[in-house]
Amino acid sequence: MAKNLYQEKLDLILTQLDGRQKPSLMLHACCGPCSSYVLEYLSAFFEITVLYYNPNIFPKEEYARRLNELKKFYTEFPPALENKIKVIELDYNPQEFYDAIKINEQPSLADEKEKGVRCYRCYKFRLQKTLEYALKYKSDYFCTTLSISPFKDAKMINEIGEEISKEYSQKGIQIFWLPSDFKKKNGFKRSLELSEEYGLYRQKYCGCVYSKNQNENNNVSISRNNQI
Repeated sequence: MAKNLYQEKLDLILTQLDGRQKPSLMLHACCGPCSSYVLEYLSAFFEITVLYYNPNIFPKEEYARRLNELKKFYTEFPPALENKIKVIELDYNPQEFYDAIKINEQPSLADEKEKGVRCYRCYKFRLQKTLEYALKYKSDYFCTTLSISPFKDAKMINEIGEEISKEYSQKGIQIFWLPSDFKKKNGFKRSLELSEEYGLYRQKYCGCVYSKNQNENNNVSISRNNQI
């Protein structure tokens, strides 16, 4: 499916819901700002449980800051309160991330730009965990907030979600991937507005140590160029 059709497919699914009984959704979230618009948008259609599983985030203090910001925001945000959004927080074990991206076998991935192999593997292992918890909690759908970022590859994310959903379907286990490109329909813009309204902390890098280093290196380069 073309990248610009994921939002259209989501719209079609939402129009087909009868409104009498909301299906359940296991929603992976990386932070409060990225989940803000997504909750506002989807809570009218789904019973949502948020899964906070992000062992890629570095350092641990940053991980805790994003988690605390998310939980605090949910105590103030009407869609989260009115729909009784639940949050499942998994243990923080960065080694799971390093193992998943195979950095020891391919150390050159540390210097790779975003949207490459490293990111593909990072998306996949977090979506795999989301699917596992969707099954554990008997959710009808699973999804992630990641596609709201203009720095994330929505096509890659959706292809992974569809792929692992299909793998389980072939085993006779029914679990539906919810297609999305949440940056569409001004979703990213709305997340910025909600972040400002609620004073949310917005991080300056994706999360992992490699994106952090690249962000810092880029800032140093910009600073040096401005001094020339």
